[in-house]
Amino acid sequence: MRIAVAMSGGVDSSVAAHILKEEGHDVFGITMAVIPGYSDQAKQRTEDIIADARKVAETLGIEHHVLDLRENFQKEVIDYFTSEYKSGRTPNPCVMCNRKIKFGDLFDEARRLGAEYVVTGHYGKIEKDEKGQSLLKKAGDEKKDQTYFLYNIKKENLNYIMMPLKDYTKDQVRKVAADINLKISEKPDSEEICFIPHEDHARFIREDLHEESLPGDFVDTDGNIIGRHKGLIHYTIGQRKGLGIAVGRRIYVVDILPEKNQVVIGDEPDIFKSKLYATDINLISIDTLPEKLEVKAKIRSTAKEDDVIVTPYKDGMLVEFLKPQRAITKGQAVVLYDGDIIVGGGIIETVY
Repeated sequence: MRIAVAMSGGVDSSVAAHILKEEGHDVFGITMAVIPGYSDQAKQRTEDIIADARKVAETLGIEHHVLDLRENFQKEVIDYFTSEYKSGRTPNPCVMCNRKIKFGDLFDEARRLGAEYVVTGHYGKIEKDEKGQSLLKKAGDEKKDQTYFLYNIKKENLNYIMMPLKDYTKDQVRKVAADINLKISEKPDSEEICFIPHEDHARFIREDLHEESLPGDFVDTDGNIIGRHKGLIHYTIGQRKGLGIAVGRRIYVVDILPEKNQVVIGDEPDIFKSKLYATDINLISIDTLPEKLEVKAKIRSTAKEDDVIVTPYKDGMLVEFLKPQRAITKGQAVVLYDGDIIVGGGIIETVY
């Protein structure tokens, strides 16, 4: 089979390419150029990613392509990211990148180049059920499972996607890389947002994009003004540190009101909620939501799954947790699980 591997220059995608070549497939790599050149540092990051991926392709003896997606990445991911933050929400750019860029633009280009399957170094599984429908399932190593970020892959595209690292641990992947003499075998995992090298989103919005966030009022849960904040982009639900305000006890961000340019401050119990409304729904294991669906869900990649009741509502779904959850945040994804099967998910629009 002719298979395209989305190569980031990292160890995971590199080992995925090696595994498939060893199985006898006609493998080629595609590396996305996505980071706009706001600064010399940003330009260098793009050059380094392409160079690392090209070296791996040469070592493996496979052809290598570079796909320039900077313009679309700016529009679909970065502009989305900044507009969400300026609206008092906390977006997850990796979720949007997977949907629009990796399993959108790159997927389409790979198929145009003749790929029967598109492969990434993600830790997850794609398996068929008894009816032949492709399902997205958790990786064998749940510590590395990345399906939270993959819930919005189009159902029909799953038939043409493979994830060879489905049962590997990270240590096993690094060992394979070392055994075949890949220089990137010890390359550290990227835990930051790729287009924000200094890990400070507010600084990125302010300095790289030259956009300001206006100061406004801190208010308590009764609406009383208790101080001044430095701009909505600096805050997220559940935040305690870096508020720049002291009231004699531990306080937390419990809400952000963009229409009033206010940040609501409260006590820890105030950040626990049980119900949310999500839109932009993508379903994988089912075609439509039933009147009542009892599954598990989580509200961020690092959260634990918990029992929920899901019902259709307006253009999306209501998700009610049986136990209150800490800091449910507008703009983040809520992902539904049925055992190790990803049912689907959506973007959190309202929290009750």
